[in-house]
Amino acid sequence: MNEFRKDIQSKTNDVIDSGLGFVFSFVFFFVIFFIGVLFEFIGR
Repeated sequence: MNEFRKDIQSKTNDVIDSGLGFVFSFVFFFVIFFIGVLFEFIGR
C-alpha cells in the first residue's frame, strides 16, 4: 500500500474543499470588483 494512503492528513471530502475554495475566491474577486465600482461611483 502507498505510504501516503496510510497517513492521511485530512479526511474531509475533496469536493467540499474545492467548492469552498471556489466560493471564497469568487467572493474575494467580487469584493474587489465592488470596491472598484464604489470608487468609480464616488469619483463622478
